[in-house]
Amino acid sequence: MQAATMPKDKSVKKTGLKKILLLYSGGLDTSCLVKWLQENYGAEVATITANLGQGGLEQARAKAIKLGVKEALIVEARDDFVNNYIGPAIKANGLYQDYYPLSTAIARYLIAKLAVECAQQIGADAVAHGCTGKGNDQVRFDIAITALDPSLIVLVPIREWNMTRDNEILYAKKHSIPVPVDIDSPFSTDENIWGRSIECGVLENPDQEPPAEIFALATPPHKAPDKPEYVELTFEKGIPVALNGKSLKLFDLITEMNKIAGRNGVGIIDMVEDRVVGLKSREVYECPAAVTIITAHKDLEKYCCTIHENEFKPTVDRKWGELAYKGLWYDPLMADLNAYIDKVNERVSGTVRVKLYKGHAQVVGRKSENGLYDHNLATYDAHHTFDQMASPGFIEIWGLPTRVAHRVNTKQTKKTGAKTRQ
Repeated sequence: MQAATMPKDKSVKKTGLKKILLLYSGGLDTSCLVKWLQENYGAEVATITANLGQGGLEQARAKAIKLGVKEALIVEARDDFVNNYIGPAIKANGLYQDYYPLSTAIARYLIAKLAVECAQQIGADAVAHGCTGKGNDQVRFDIAITALDPSLIVLVPIREWNMTRDNEILYAKKHSIPVPVDIDSPFSTDENIWGRSIECGVLENPDQEPPAEIFALATPPHKAPDKPEYVELTFEKGIPVALNGKSLKLFDLITEMNKIAGRNGVGIIDMVEDRVVGLKSREVYECPAAVTIITAHKDLEKYCCTIHENEFKPTVDRKWGELAYKGLWYDPLMADLNAYIDKVNERVSGTVRVKLYKGHAQVVGRKSENGLYDHNLATYDAHHTFDQMASPGFIEIWGLPTRVAHRVNTKQTKKTGAKTRQ
């Protein structure tokens, strides 16, 4: 068995740091870091925990105080999160590599902003976080914090000292630090209103099916109800404002949508994704509301936009998702993309009907005053207004490049004996 110790740096106390603000979740990593920072840095340690709808805040605060923290701060950030981070993600159909709704990723930028503001208020010299050198969150936190306040020192002990989870668990037991994991059940989770991520343990084997006990938001699809459930989501300028005809604040709407979609098995995501640092990682997420809302928004957006916008915006959305995932929330390009996305969404208002059934969220209806569907043009009945005799001229012009290219290629093929390019 490994020794229940973690590395010490004999030189760190010479840095002159007086106060360190630790981004604190109450989990294994950050709980161990409270003690580790106290032991190694000779500085006062304060903690900050942001309320993003995850629950367990007072328990985390009580744990931090028990570990010797005098300032264990809880910041109310739910409205800020849904309005200024989730809202833009919805309008951008925010997914990374077509699957992950960026639930943990976008939360990191708000936490970083709050940490910078808090550090400035309490006079902290440094901000510490519990990220590893293999993950994406180190990139998000480091870039965001130093962009917002270059004078702050960012401490990343787990990365710098190559701490392992097994060592952390043993260290926690030695120092009587209560943590909700064990060597035999080492799952690491992160949760907020937009979703939940689960890592480590058996999940590190991409060929192993995730055990049912890791899920907390979504019912396994085979255990979901045998009868479909329908919901109606009403959007105004790209943001959902009502659920089943009832107007709700965005936070409350997402909360309710998590319950409804979750009980129907919607939102379980099992993927191998490409991390910023270059390695691939098997990730498991639960995002019932995010999957349902983005599915509905994407459909309504297509209904209200032209073919040219619908062909171009996915390119913008994809780049938006990459920036959000890869730590570049505060890059000027993100503001540029948001300007275009906001403009498109000025017309994305209406209602979408979604069928939820055993893990699937399927759009089955949509309506909008801004919808570009014209029944009189589209119908095949006797009252249609589309002039079908206009089509031959259109086809003649549209197909001209193809016909010319085919004629030239055929002529060259006959000369060379090569096969015709298909």
